[in-house]
Amino acid sequence: MNSLNHVAFIMDGNGRWGKKKGKNRNYGHLKGVETVKKIVKASIKIKIPMLTFYVFSSENWKRPKSEIKYLFNLIKIYFLKEIKNIRKQGIKLNILGEKEKLSSEIRNVLKKSVYATKNNKKIIVNLAINYGSKNEILLAFKKIKKKIDIKNLEKNLYTKRMPFPDILIRTGGRQRLSNFMLWQLAYTELFFLKKLWPDFTPTDFMRVIHKYKKIKRNFGKI
Repeated sequence: MNSLNHVAFIMDGNGRWGKKKGKNRNYGHLKGVETVKKIVKASIKIKIPMLTFYVFSSENWKRPKSEIKYLFNLIKIYFLKEIKNIRKQGIKLNILGEKEKLSSEIRNVLKKSVYATKNNKKIIVNLAINYGSKNEILLAFKKIKKKIDIKNLEKNLYTKRMPFPDILIRTGGRQRLSNFMLWQLAYTELFFLKKLWPDFTPTDFMRVIHKYKKIKRNFGKI
């Protein structure tokens, strides 16, 4: 039976869900946060060590300014309001992405949240914010001081010292990676679901895990 150390999520469909409900895209993003909380809680219960959520990509800056403003305000309010509860649950937060391009206000909120949870050990939750895998790989090459090889490259990725994802789950019906963890997902088991992210439930999550456990993972071998 396959071990499970790291699950990654592309949380697609929030905006479409909001419009489907007769409201706006921002309403979908708000409800999407509730899904994240449920999945983290379920993961703690079954003792998954690490999760990574694709929160905001380097390409998402192309979205309407009003939506971008709402998304970052949602991030800020969530951490200011929930950090005590996050600590209580034993969640250790980590941020992946080009943080220096975020506003000073958001950087400070994220920095304080990461610091406040640094000693927690129940689960690591990585949030990919202003993350783009192509830029990550390019930056890693620029940081390499010794010879360029796989080992030295991986030491300079955002995910250094992390296990690569065993599972990637993308909701929303689209079957693409959208510049997310292109290096790290080389041997990850990919699951594409039609459900929009706010409709994704812990039961759906467990179904994916059950399927994953039955997969024969060869990693190039027979």
